[in-house]
Amino acid sequence: MEYVQITRIDDPNFAAMHKLMGQVFPAEEVLEASAWAEPLQDPSIRVFVAVHEGEVVGATEYRYYPDLQVAMTDFTIIGREGLGIGAFLAKRRQQDLFRIVESSGGVLTGMFAEIYNPYLVEDHGFGGVKPMNPFVRREVLSHLGYRRLDFPYVHPSWQQDGEGVHELDLCFLAYDENRQELSAELVVRFLRKYYAVLEPKPEAWYAMVRELDSRATLALKPL
Repeated sequence: MEYVQITRIDDPNFAAMHKLMGQVFPAEEVLEASAWAEPLQDPSIRVFVAVHEGEVVGATEYRYYPDLQVAMTDFTIIGREGLGIGAFLAKRRQQDLFRIVESSGGVLTGMFAEIYNPYLVEDHGFGGVKPMNPFVRREVLSHLGYRRLDFPYVHPSWQQDGEGVHELDLCFLAYDENRQELSAELVVRFLRKYYAVLEPKPEAWYAMVRELDSRATLALKPL
């Protein structure tokens, strides 16, 4: 299996990845294809696909914020069962991320990720791919060490229609396993930076940020 970076929307692997996204994610989680042109050319946004026998069978996107000393896993897609795609993507992503941090002389304290709450999204088929089932994905994140940040989470729809998505939890993988909480200020700075490109944002998102601004820390809870 190959770990292949995508940097252009005219790359055939991009079309295959975007089709896969549409099959496994609900519409509000998928950015329109042409809107990827600029992000793919941003060196801080890392988009890779897993290619098996010439076919795109998985994908992942992630980024590192040196000023915040954190990273973000945007998404992980497993398109077929029985190939070890999840483990392959996780290992190669971590290797690439650690290399970037080291080459920049930076520090990495942990990694954010969003995960569906399976008790709220049982109606999503996720393309019929069993590893993409929200119950499975949540348990995988838990095994990797991610924990849920203890606050009601909402994020702007990637359809840029001003709607909010309420079916997810924001999680964090702390490389210090003894850490039991995270600075609310760090979470707010991250969310403002990460979602700066999405407009308009729903009022529920602004209300969430105002609530976070009033808190000092956020507990890290088991998934």
